[in-house]
Amino acid sequence: MRPSKRASLQTFVVLLRGINVGSTRQVPMADLRAICLKLGWTRPETYIQSGNLIVDARGNGAHVRRVLEPELVARFGLAVDVVVRGASNWVTYVAANPFANDAAAKDKMVHLYVSRDPLTSQAADVLNERARTGERIHIAGGALWIGYGAPGVAGSKLTPSLIDKACGSPTTGRNWKTVLKIREMLAARNKA
Repeated sequence: MRPSKRASLQTFVVLLRGINVGSTRQVPMADLRAICLKLGWTRPETYIQSGNLIVDARGNGAHVRRVLEPELVARFGLAVDVVVRGASNWVTYVAANPFANDAAAKDKMVHLYVSRDPLTSQAADVLNERARTGERIHIAGGALWIGYGAPGVAGSKLTPSLIDKACGSPTTGRNWKTVLKIREMLAARNKA
């Protein structure tokens, strides 16, 4: 079902999972922005090459995901999990960071994970069972937060498939630096 032409535009944060990793699953950001314009969405902006998109569109987040995923298959031949959140959700995430004190000094060690569907109630418990010393897991603001220990993300046993299983649907993570940059981009849009 397409949203009504009268429906107001909303700003969405659209996160593509697992693209542009090394030389595989390539999705050029210029092409992604062009797809958005083709779909009738406005003001598409991207940040770095890891699939961070902000766009104005009609409808809700589920509609944006349902429209974009097949476009990615058609254009790039890639089945990409897409997670969509409203701009207000993103502001809530930033305010809810349970590791904000650590994040200021170690912005790449604190990650926000958002899932396609609502988180399962036991997600943090399941992941805490596999966490290494120094890793902290917390649910806050409707999202999963992981504060990684000394070995960082690469040395963690908290793999993407384990996180997906614990959360109940596909997830994608962004480090604190990226989370803050997206918030900054949203704030700049509001001033425009």
